[in-house]
Amino acid sequence: MCLIVLAYKVHPRFPLILAANRDEFLDRPAKPAHFWADAPDILAGRDKRAGGTWLGITKSGRFAAVTNYRNMRMSFPPGPSRGLLVRQALEEGIDPRNTGAYAGFSLIHGALDHLRYHNNINGVDEPISQGIHGLSNHFLNTPWPKVVKAKQAMKRLLELPVAEMKDGLFHLLADDGIAPDKALPDTGLPLEMERAASSIFIHTPGYGTRCSTVVLVEKEGTVRFKERIFPEKGTIEEQFRIE
Repeated sequence: MCLIVLAYKVHPRFPLILAANRDEFLDRPAKPAHFWADAPDILAGRDKRAGGTWLGITKSGRFAAVTNYRNMRMSFPPGPSRGLLVRQALEEGIDPRNTGAYAGFSLIHGALDHLRYHNNINGVDEPISQGIHGLSNHFLNTPWPKVVKAKQAMKRLLELPVAEMKDGLFHLLADDGIAPDKALPDTGLPLEMERAASSIFIHTPGYGTRCSTVVLVEKEGTVRFKERIFPEKGTIEEQFRIE
């Protein structure tokens, strides 16, 4: 997952509005979002290699999503798959003191009405405040171009009727505009790759956006989950009420 933008406790009808893109190598096999047979409370996609996920929500009202921390000049332990940490966060919660074995990451996690932000780079674990937030491959609200653009778009969408807002969230996630060189972060990638990674929707040979996910949680507990899958161009849609 390489971009998450959320409006948290801002909209009068939806206390959580979230849009996210997962960027991954195209040859890494994954299942689209579904309720897991071995953990039927979880709605999430699934990495076929390691068995974890990048973003999920549960019938009992927990949410988790992970992004990797990109700094090519840092070395990280091989560690377990970060997708397994997302599953743990969905099922039982995490202990922020015990995440150092994973390669660098940022994690949004917790009960829907008490979401938290954690990373294992500087060890932050704190409540997410009311407002519009963005996360890419650095810290929460680091002003990378795609994060700034996504937050601005989310702010505009909140003013629209609900039907238009839903369509607008996917339009936001489909933005493939490249940031100007002077605005690019320096994460140690070659310049051409840094440019390609600066867009909200990424498409390069062998690597790109694999799915776009929109989650709307209503005040009375109804969850509306919709996911578009690439390059297959399929759509998954689920609706349930938090138990």
